[in-house]
Amino acid sequence: MSVSASNIPTESTESVESSADTTNISRANVIDADCDLYHGKWIHDPTGPLYTNNSCPVLTQMQNCQGNGRPDKDYENWRWKPSQCDLPRFDPKKFLELMRGKTLAFIGDSVARNQMESMLCILWQVEAPKNRGNKKMQRYYFRSTSTMIVRIWSSWLVHQTPDAFDFAPAGVTKLHLDLPDEGFMEYITSFDVIVLSSGHWFAKQSVYILNNEIVGGQLWWPDKSREQKINNIDAFGVSVETILTSLATHPNYTGLTIVRSFSPDHYEGGAWNTGGSCTGKVNPATEGELVENGFTNIMHEKQVGGFNRAAKKKTNNSKLKLMDITEVFSYRHDGHPGPYRSPDPNKITKRGPNGRPPPQDCLHWCMPGPVDTWNELVFEIIRREELHDTH
Repeated sequence: MSVSASNIPTESTESVESSADTTNISRANVIDADCDLYHGKWIHDPTGPLYTNNSCPVLTQMQNCQGNGRPDKDYENWRWKPSQCDLPRFDPKKFLELMRGKTLAFIGDSVARNQMESMLCILWQVEAPKNRGNKKMQRYYFRSTSTMIVRIWSSWLVHQTPDAFDFAPAGVTKLHLDLPDEGFMEYITSFDVIVLSSGHWFAKQSVYILNNEIVGGQLWWPDKSREQKINNIDAFGVSVETILTSLATHPNYTGLTIVRSFSPDHYEGGAWNTGGSCTGKVNPATEGELVENGFTNIMHEKQVGGFNRAAKKKTNNSKLKLMDITEVFSYRHDGHPGPYRSPDPNKITKRGPNGRPPPQDCLHWCMPGPVDTWNELVFEIIRREELHDTH
């Protein structure tokens, strides 16, 4: 089951008004510490983005939609409004103060990079950081508050090896679903906040190993007489439980782990490699425009299941939070680069005479764009945790 079309309504994001709004509690300057951040609606906000593509020097060109010639710009002018409270606009100075002396690490795939670059772009508007990166990780140091922003690449978040294993030959990637990726586990005790991103690589070729036994594979299963015990979707759920359990039971890790839920793609009419498209989407989807995406739904479900199982096993003083953006962002089919993936003036941006759409990216997010809201949510989650700690 590897559908990849478009979307995932679970309930209307506009239907969660409640009598709390009519009580006489003053909400003038109170951000409700327990308010559900993930039900609400996208509202038009002419204030504009937190930065521009010209004011951020670390923006990956593929996500530089304006620099790549995207003609519309209104996708930058929407804010997420939770039903029962407000999500504050990101204040970079306040964030750096909140993270004084601390390290925030984004760990995962290219969508983690997308989010980390968004965070850097926002903070860059008040201070240019020092690049202290190395081959193992990107590191940006903000001297005013001794704050470090880190990114470590990990495609699947679990241990991987190309070596031959049992009947799987060398070359094809083997994933040990029950072992965390040691490539970042050795650093976690120096991180105060970790934001994890994974899932999309489970559509790629790999062999799944559990308890030192090959139990399945994605785009690889040479012997049809052998039974596959798990598919790529189940493997994702196991991987989430593995990495979160490793963090939640590590004797020396005391940080806050934020699991950013599965990021929905918006390839309509096919998958990324079979003519799927998000061309021409210039506003957030309305209820009637949402397209059910079975693959996104079940990946989200498996991720939440893995999260919940790991949370029950927690033995240390770390904290574990689910940043549940999947449904919220199912509405933002307008927020992807689409065909505006490069500055090439000769790129094809319109459908061909046979109706086939040009090559495009409907997975990553334009910068600036909706992805900046993820970091407003990260800021709010960290702020709430600090409040809990001081009361």
